[in-house]
Parts: sequence; C-alpha cells; structure tokens
Amino acid sequence: MSAAKGDLLRALGTKLRQSMPITEALGLRVVDREGTGVVLSAPLAPNINHKGTAFAGSLNAAATLAGWGTIWLVLREHGVRSHVVIQDSKVHYFRPVRGDFTARCKGPSAAAVERLVAAVQKKGRGRLELDVVISDDGGDAVRFHGRYVALTEGGAAGPRHGTRLSPG
Repeated sequence: MSAAKGDLLRALGTKLRQSMPITEALGLRVVDREGTGVVLSAPLAPNINHKGTAFAGSLNAAATLAGWGTIWLVLREHGVRSHVVIQDSKVHYFRPVRGDFTARCKGPSAAAVERLVAAVQKKGRGRLELDVVISDDGGDAVRFHGRYVALTEGGAAGPRHGTRLSPG
C-alpha cells in the first residue's frame, strides 16, 4: 500500500469514528481500497441477532458506509470537500451472514467520478450511484445499491433548519 493510499484510508477511518459513532459500535474498520472502492470489515459478535447471524440493520449500515466512504475518498483525491449523504438505497439479503464480514464497494468509473466532481464544483451538488457486496467466509450474502449526494455548503439542497454542514 502506498503512503498516500494509507494516509487516505487512515483519514477515512478517523472521519468515520469521529462523525459516525455507529461505526465503533458495529466494529467497522477500513481495511483496504480496491480500485476506487472502499473495503470495510466487521466482526459478527457486535452485530449478531437472535438467530446467531448478522443483524440486517448492521449489514445495511456497513454497506451504506462503504459507499459513503468511497465517495468521500474520491472527492478528497480531487480536492473537493463536501457533505455526503445517502439519498436512497435498495438492499437484497440472499443468505444469512454467519461470521465476520466485509463490505466491498465497487468503485465508480473514471467518467462517473469526472461527472460527480464537475457537478459538485459547478452546482454545489452531485449524485453518484454505487454497488456494495457484503460477504463472509461462505461467499457473497448481500447486495446493496445506493444513490449518494455530495453537497457543498451552498449546494442546491443546502442546509435545512439553520443547520450548517461541515464538509468532512
């Protein structure tokens, strides 16, 4: 892993811990980057349900955060600071997760990144759709598709109810 890549992954881990406390409760860790996509991992123990498998809410959170982290890193690499939120998502659970798991976000294409960066810089907001797969030792178990929005302080959606966005 290059020093720059390692620094960005560490910065993402810090951002997640500081801004989204659920990451600590879930035991989520930033472990790698595959292309432009982020890979998170989590142990089963803090995410277990009454059936002894991973709780669907934990899996959804891990997938959502893998996509969020991917956009956060891509924008950082392009010198863009913005607030990233999920607009909508769809998740398909096709088998139980029975052990520690990973959430792998398929990174966006170079063209999609260019469109996102240009939209955020020009309009103050941009959208990007991403796919995440969650797997354990038994293979793939969950597929997630999410649409994210990146906003700058004065972006079209802007802060609501007097709330200030703090670009991260």
